[in-house]
Amino acid sequence: MPGTTVRDVDSHKFITAYAAHLKRSGKLPVPAWTDMVKTGSFKELAPYNADWFYVRAASLARHIYLRPGCGVGALRTVYGGRKNRGTRHSKHAEASGSVIRKAMQALEKLKLVAVDPNGGRRITVDGQRDLDAVAQLLAKSA
Repeated sequence: MPGTTVRDVDSHKFITAYAAHLKRSGKLPVPAWTDMVKTGSFKELAPYNADWFYVRAASLARHIYLRPGCGVGALRTVYGGRKNRGTRHSKHAEASGSVIRKAMQALEKLKLVAVDPNGGRRITVDGQRDLDAVAQLLAKSA
């Protein structure tokens, strides 16, 4: 389907497919600490999925594609969740900024994301081409 973009495909299927694409390429630098870290202070356990860093990087790439200019602070709120405070009411807690920052730096090394002069990050031309190619493959298979 010509003209198919990331906006035209299901987000869950796209993130799964793009994470598999990033893992297959073998170019995404994965930090050594990914097997023993939580993704936020509100989490009780580390992620069960061994490839969670690829999934987070794919999700970040999609989010920046759809909303250019997002920074680490805004993404911490997006990836945050509910903190269980025992008998008290739950409150929203932000996600780990270090995990988001390292994932975005890894995407920058692949030249998929660049620093926006107005603040935050934006998707590059190569990144947009890469993400749209995966979206087109998904649209063909569906």
